[in-house]
Amino acid sequence: MLRLLHSTQLVRQQQSRLSAYVKRVQRVARSYSTPAKQHGGSQPTPTLNSLPVPKGSWADANAARQRKYNMQLIAGATVFGITVAYMYKNDIVYLNPPPRMTNPPVWEKGSIQASPLVGEGEESREPEVVLPPIPEHVQYVLIGAGTASFAAFRAIKSKDPTAKVLVIGDEDHYPYMRPPLSKELWFSDDPRTPTTLRFKQWNGKERSLFFEPDAFYTEARTLPLQENGGVAVVRGRKAVKIDAVKKKVILDNGIEVKYDKVLIATGGKPRNLRAVQKAGDAMKGKVTLFRGVESYRKLEKVASSVKSIAVIGGGFLGSELACALGKRGHETGLKVIQMFPESGNMGRVLPEFLSHWTTNKVANEGVTVMPNSVVKSASITRSGKVSLKLKDNTEVEADHVVVAVGIEPNVELALPSGLELDETHGGFRVNAELEARSNIWVAGDASCFYDIKLGRRRVEHHDHAVVSGRLAGENMTGAGKPYWHQSMFWSDLGPDVGYEAIGIVDSSLPTTSVFAKATEKDTPKAVVTATGEGVRSETEEAATIEPPPTEGASEPPAKHQEDYGKGVVFYLKDSVVVGIVLWNVFNRMPIARKIIKDGGRNADLTELAKLFQLHESE
Repeated sequence: MLRLLHSTQLVRQQQSRLSAYVKRVQRVARSYSTPAKQHGGSQPTPTLNSLPVPKGSWADANAARQRKYNMQLIAGATVFGITVAYMYKNDIVYLNPPPRMTNPPVWEKGSIQASPLVGEGEESREPEVVLPPIPEHVQYVLIGAGTASFAAFRAIKSKDPTAKVLVIGDEDHYPYMRPPLSKELWFSDDPRTPTTLRFKQWNGKERSLFFEPDAFYTEARTLPLQENGGVAVVRGRKAVKIDAVKKKVILDNGIEVKYDKVLIATGGKPRNLRAVQKAGDAMKGKVTLFRGVESYRKLEKVASSVKSIAVIGGGFLGSELACALGKRGHETGLKVIQMFPESGNMGRVLPEFLSHWTTNKVANEGVTVMPNSVVKSASITRSGKVSLKLKDNTEVEADHVVVAVGIEPNVELALPSGLELDETHGGFRVNAELEARSNIWVAGDASCFYDIKLGRRRVEHHDHAVVSGRLAGENMTGAGKPYWHQSMFWSDLGPDVGYEAIGIVDSSLPTTSVFAKATEKDTPKAVVTATGEGVRSETEEAATIEPPPTEGASEPPAKHQEDYGKGVVFYLKDSVVVGIVLWNVFNRMPIARKIIKDGGRNADLTELAKLFQLHESE
């Protein structure tokens, strides 16, 4: 085609020169018919010899021009080839055809006609549809593939069944639940568990870590073709910027996706200790910052091959992992050491007496618990162990170290996207409807929201991710609801001891506790057996929505019994209940939520404790 265009151009140039030459000849010819007197009588009559003569032969001139054009053609082809290679390498163009779709789209009748070249009796071919791997425009874009995004797209699809939702996650997994990573997965006796990520709940019922099977999700490239909408997940990609004006999300590979509504649900990343960070590359392979599936798989493999593990952190995650590893130690001889700066396990949440009781519980699981321990430095010994030097100059050696000291919200999108962060609590600052800017919502660990009852807060728990994700999804479809539902959180120290909590649960606040003797029904294992659900926030459906009557309590509540079988802890601020811990008391969370919602001043908390029926018989 290029050679044909070049030849056509050459013919036109030759025609132009010939036309100019003919015109000059015509002018000379006209001069023959002009009388001599018109030339002043002194000009000689022009002859053919006076006509201009071309320089060189026509063949030489044509060859020179051909060489010139060939050089231009080669230079153009080279530039074109370099441009195509650059665009292909940077995913700007796609030269390879996409794989055949498992579920090809249903085309409207007449939208694609059969080729006229297909003869009678020949089998017609399906049309080849070339689509980009990520759609250029999607109605709903969810950044982050965790629990909050899962709750959001469920809410979106319930309100808008034909909605098209694109989830962008930086992990190579579909959305999954995190709580079992430090609980039930460690109590499985199936060696395939780290691979299959299937586990048994406390009641023995098996389930998958993933919220939905792979077949639930639509392939991203075919999402725009789905008449009934769908949910697609782009795995292993990270959003680096949101352009709120042009309404588009820019990914780390340069691809841009336009949106109508966007949700930020980036969650959090595990904190590290400064003392461990200072140790540098020498600690690589010896430290696990526990957070997701891959850190679970890594630690599970390590626990099967080393003789000792040190867990730094006494909060929910650290205490759960310590108990789980301690149980493993009973079977394999693994030595587990837990250290933290507080005076007892979960010391920042539980009142002191209950924190100390929990520490004894963890120790009974075979864990060497070291409260009031602050790690000053870390290093590698000559034998390859990790040496942790504490503030009191005590040295602790272990083959591996797990750091479980909390998380910090993933807010890298804030600066390039022009979004506001909360200086006090951290996270993206949003209003009561979880909106950061027009058509931009934030949910889960990364959101710092305005609670209409308890003020501005940021919460880092599974149920909050569910509640806030669901609310954000509803508001993305136009609901306009404020955040008022108090999310809960829970922790299990094995199948026998667990608690649920709601509101502001801070051990620095004044507390009032009421306990009673536990029964066989008052364990995490029993509640999962009764409800069939291991994710405790889902068991609220089995709870009584309205508080039971207070009349007829069989006996007065007992305070601070030694075994702390089951009970309730009230957290007060200005004599108002702002937080509640239910210790081995399950399916009573709606009652606790209503107490906090009412926000009244209560002089006699023992009367409130009766609402939880602590003394009901079996």
